[in-house]
Amino acid sequence: MSEQRPWHRLFGLCWTDFCDGSAVEVNPEKDLSVKQQFVDLLLTQQGSVPLPQPLPDGFEDLGKYNVVTFKSHQEALDGWALCEAVSHYVNTRKQCSPSLKSLLPESDFRLYAVCVRFPHNLAQQVTLTRICEGVYEVPLVTQRIRIIVVQELPQEEQNALLLLFSARQEQIQYGREHYKPRTTEMTTLFYELLGTYIEDPTVSEALKEFARETLEKMIKDAMQSQAPAVSEAREKWLKDVPPEKRLEGLSPEERLQGLSPEERLRGLSPEELRAALEEVQRRLQTNGPSAKPE
Repeated sequence: MSEQRPWHRLFGLCWTDFCDGSAVEVNPEKDLSVKQQFVDLLLTQQGSVPLPQPLPDGFEDLGKYNVVTFKSHQEALDGWALCEAVSHYVNTRKQCSPSLKSLLPESDFRLYAVCVRFPHNLAQQVTLTRICEGVYEVPLVTQRIRIIVVQELPQEEQNALLLLFSARQEQIQYGREHYKPRTTEMTTLFYELLGTYIEDPTVSEALKEFARETLEKMIKDAMQSQAPAVSEAREKWLKDVPPEKRLEGLSPEERLQGLSPEERLRGLSPEELRAALEEVQRRLQTNGPSAKPE
C-alpha cells in the first residue's frame, strides 16, 4: 500500500544510518518478485562485527535474515498486513537459499512488524502475547512475528530511532535529542522527517507547530554555526519559514553578516538612502575619515 507521505522510505533510510559500519546490511524497500512486491526493510547479518549501539526493544535477537514490515500512524497493522509479512518471509527464504530443494533453515529468519499505533483490530483477530512494554508476538505454524508498537515503547536510548516515527510530540522530541547519527546524511533526514510532519494533514496542529519550531531552531543553529553548505532538504524547508521567523533572535550585525555594501543598500527608498548617507557623513565628521564603519 503506497502512502502520500514518505514514511516507509524515511524508516528504511534511518535504519541505514543506524547500522552504518556494522555487519548488518540494510535493504530498504527490497523488491522480492518479478512483479514488483516490496518489503519495507530487509536486515541481513553479513558477519560478526557488532552493531555500535543497542538495538531497539524487540529487535534484540536478530537472525541472519530479518524481514521488517512498517506501518506509520496513517496505517493500521491488521491480519492482511501479517499475511503480507509471511509472504515476504517465504519469498526471502526462497531467494536467499541455494535452491528450492535446499532451503536455508527457518532459524536463520526473523519476522518483525513495526507499527506506530497499537493494532486494536488485529488484537481482536489473533492473540498478541506481550513480551515487554511495547513488544508483542504472534505465533505462526513454524515461525513467529514480533510486533513493536512505537507509541508504547519506553523513552530510553535504544528506542530513540523508532520514537522518531511516533505521532506524539514528547516521543519525537526524545528521539531527536537522543538518537546519535552515524552518517552526515542523517541531518538531512531529520529535516525531511520534521518537514513531513508539517505537511501531514493527519497529525494535530500542536504536533505541526512543534515540528515547525524544532525545524526553525535547527535551521537557525546551522546558520549561526556557519555550516559550510546547506543541504537540499534544509533549503527546501527554509523556503517555507516566514522571513520574520528566519531572522528572529538574530542581532542586526548577524542579519547583515556576509552582505556587501551594495547588498545592504539594495531595496532602500530614496528617503532611506538619503538618511543613510547623512548618518555616514555624521559619523565621519565625528570619528574622522579613517574611522571604520560600525
